[in-house]
Amino acid sequence: MTSSHRPFGLPAAVAAAVLLLASAGCSASGAPASVAVPSPPAEEAALCQALAKELPDAVAGLERSDPEPGSELTAGWGDGAIVLRCGVPRPEKMSDAKAQGVSANGVRWLLERPEGSGPRFTSVYRETYVEVSLDVRFEHDAGPLADLAAPVAETVPCALEPECS
Repeated sequence: MTSSHRPFGLPAAVAAAVLLLASAGCSASGAPASVAVPSPPAEEAALCQALAKELPDAVAGLERSDPEPGSELTAGWGDGAIVLRCGVPRPEKMSDAKAQGVSANGVRWLLERPEGSGPRFTSVYRETYVEVSLDVRFEHDAGPLADLAAPVAETVPCALEPECS
C-alpha cells in the first residue's frame, strides 16, 4: 500500500506552490499596514492629536483600519489603501517651483508620485504637515482628500493667511 502526503495527489512541486500561495494570501489579508510614525515638535503633535479625534470612520468608502504601530499621529483606511501621517517633515518637493498641487474642499495639497506606489499628498500652508498616501487604485482620484479636508481644516490652523481661505 502506497501512502501519499501530498494534497489531492498533486506532484510535490505543485503542492508546495499551492501551499505557499495559500499561506501568503492568508498572512497578508487583514494584516494592518506598517508605517513610520512621525516625531514632530510638541506643538505640532498637539495639533495632530486634535486631528486624530476628528478623523472619519470611513474614507472613500473604506473602513478605518489604522496602521502599526498604533499612534495618534497615524491613521489608515482600507488596510493600507489610504494612510495618513500627521507632523511629517516638510517635503523637499515643496521648494520646487514646478511642483504640482491640488485643492480639495479648501485644503491645498502638494502632489508627489513616488515610483512604484500610488500618489502622496502633503498639506501646504498649515501649522503642521499632514501627509496622505494612497495606493495605486487612487492614481487618478484625489477623492479621499475631500473626506479628510474638513478635519484637517478644523484642527490644523492655517500658517499663511489668506492662502487657506
